[in-house]
This record gives sequence, C-alpha cells and structure tokens, in this order.
Amino acid sequence: MIGKEEFLEWLYGLQVHGIKLGLTNITELMRRLGDPQKELRCIHVAGTDGKGSTCACIESILRTAGIRTGLYTSPHLTDFNERIRVCGECITDDELAELASEIMPVVRSMDGDGMECTFFEVTTAMAFVHFRRRDVGYAVIEVGMGGRFDATNVITPDVCVICNISMEHTEYLGDTVEKIAFEKAGIIKSGVPCITLNPEPAFGVIANVAEERGAPLTRVDPDDIVIENNGPKMLSFTYKEEEYRVAIPGRHQAKNAAMAIEAVSKLSIYGQCLRCNLKKGLKSVVWPCRMQKLDGLPLIMDVTHTRAGSADLAKDISEICGKVTLVFGVLGDKDIEHISQNLSQIADRVIITVPDSVRAAPMDRVLSIMRNYFKEVTEEENVGKAIEEALRIADGQILVTGSFYMAGDALKWLRKIYAGY
Repeated sequence: MIGKEEFLEWLYGLQVHGIKLGLTNITELMRRLGDPQKELRCIHVAGTDGKGSTCACIESILRTAGIRTGLYTSPHLTDFNERIRVCGECITDDELAELASEIMPVVRSMDGDGMECTFFEVTTAMAFVHFRRRDVGYAVIEVGMGGRFDATNVITPDVCVICNISMEHTEYLGDTVEKIAFEKAGIIKSGVPCITLNPEPAFGVIANVAEERGAPLTRVDPDDIVIENNGPKMLSFTYKEEEYRVAIPGRHQAKNAAMAIEAVSKLSIYGQCLRCNLKKGLKSVVWPCRMQKLDGLPLIMDVTHTRAGSADLAKDISEICGKVTLVFGVLGDKDIEHISQNLSQIADRVIITVPDSVRAAPMDRVLSIMRNYFKEVTEEENVGKAIEEALRIADGQILVTGSFYMAGDALKWLRKIYAGY
C-alpha cells in the first residue's frame, strides 16, 4: 500500500494542471468510482467570507444531535488530513493510504484518456468515497472556489448556504460582485432550500437563480441578530429573540451561526433531534484560527485574507483587545491595499513576512503598501522569526493574520517551540 508521503507528493504534483473550473472531469472521476456522492445526504456551503465557520457550526449541531457527520473543507492549516473529517476526527493516515491505492489508478487511467484531474478534484473525490465508506448520515461540504463549476458541485444537497460574497478570484469568477454572485449561486439546485444573508446586489442575483430553479430562498435578516457580548473566546447573541452562544469569537460569527440555524431547520430531521441541540452545538463548536486567542501566550491567530473579513477583524480586535502588534503575510492575489488600510486601525507596528506558499506576495510589494498605513514597518524572512520578534518587542497582544498559510506556518513553529500546540 502506498504511504502517505508518497501519495501527497503525487497529489500535490497534480497542481501543475492548475485550476480548471468545470464539472466534466470530476463527473467522470466520480462515475469511475461508483458515484459515491449520490448516496450521501449533504449540506453545501459557498461564499467568500465565513463559509468554513458556517460549515463548522452546522456540523457541530448535527454531531451534537447524534448524527454521524462528514466535514469537507479547504485549505488545511498544518496537515492535509484536516480536510476530511468524520464525527469531528480527521481521516487517518491508514485510511488516506487505502483511498490513495484505490483512486490513483483511476486518475492515471483518466490521464491516459486525455482527462487530467486537478488536485482539488481528486481531493474532493476522496472525501466522497470516504464519507460513503464511513456511512455518514450527513456530509457538510464547503465549496472550494465559486460554485457553479466547483468540483464539489456534483452533489444534490438537502440544503445549500451562500455566505457573504465579496470580490475574490476575479480572474476566474468575474470582476463584479454580481458576476461572482452568479457563480456562487450555481450551487442552487431545483427545489432545494437555499439560505443566504447577502445584501444587494448579490442578493438579487441569488434570488433570480433561486426563482428560476424553484428553490425556496431564506435570507437571514441582520436586524434579527443582536450581539449581547463579544468576548475573547465566546460570542453571545440573540437571533429572532432566542439567545445563543457560539464558541468562535467575532461579531460576524453571529451571522454565520444564524445561517447554520436556518440551514439545519430545513432538514427533514429538524424536529426530531436538531431543534433541541442548536444551542449546545453552537456552544461547543471548534474551528481554529478564527480570532483564536492562544492560552499562555499573547498571540491571536486568524486566517482573514479578504477586504470584508479584515474590516470585521479590525472591529472585533479593537473592541476586545484594543491596539495590537501585527504579524502579517498574504498571498499575491489578495486585496492587499484595503486589507492593510483596515488593519492599520488596530496596529501602529507591523512585522511583514512571507508565508510558505508559491502564491505568497513578494516582500517588497507588501512593504511598499504597508508603509502607507503603519507608523513602524519591519520585515522578517519567515513566520517563525516574525513571531519571535513580535514576542520580543510587543507590550500587548500580537495578531498573526493574512492567510491560511500564515496561520499554518505559525502553528507549525509553535509546536516546535512550545509544548501543547
């Protein structure tokens, strides 16, 4: 049986095929694997900001109610296995090796037929095969990019959710919010309930697609959400006059939790076991590196990498912590200008570094932008050294943010230096 490292080397090698939006290859790959996705009951979640947290909230509610859950998300923080989970547990190396032995020959046979599968297509197929094999009751599936042509869009879910939409991946999804919303609305299926919270103009696009497909549409009204307490480890809020606590900090998590509440309310089993587990599920949800305060260290970890997300992050950090020292690195395709502007509201001092990714923005580019917004800007060659310097000079909290890769690099460094991480 092939080992994990050998398999991952082969899998990451598929990245040479780049990003190919379209369902032809994934549909054929699933067919050759016996179409396991057709045997799954799923909740499908798209959006720009908050889709991972929303997935985590939905999965936690389901699992708290005794449902055998699958959770497929991307990217991972430190280990590939994080992407595929059953009942909260990551896929094991042995299970990964078993899947590899089954799927690699199929992918190679498709390659021989002129159909080159991408990294994400193969990973998605693995998740569906694994969830069928583990007999999950519901699988919560996060869209990778867009929706209409995303590899996950071979499922017919019981409910779909479209989280906040903002400008991202414009080279693939379009250069306006309306165009991006149309791509994300591509997960809407005929007759399948859809939940969203988007305002105009995105909402109008989503509503049109839902109407065309006869999909019942529910829009979470922000006026129905009242924040009671925005704490460093728990957010308390009321939704439709009912009180909830969600164990992911940040005001915007109330919106994600509200969408999760609405999503599970559309499932046929809601009245049987979900309604009475909403509060417990939200209170016990675990989703790391979302404004996560690390115990015993003055470090806050966050994966925010969008304009809208950084605006929300700045508001929450200002409310909970005040000013911080910022450790920042970002990918080159992000809105660095507006992210920098937003984060400058909570930090005078920033240490720039480069996350371990071929897509990372060059240091000189980030420096030139950051110097327009911060009083003191310094640089370190990697995330670990940047955190070390921040710990040396900071007299308060340190915020590490800008990318999933930043958070992953930080966690890897922490595990080498400090026990318990």
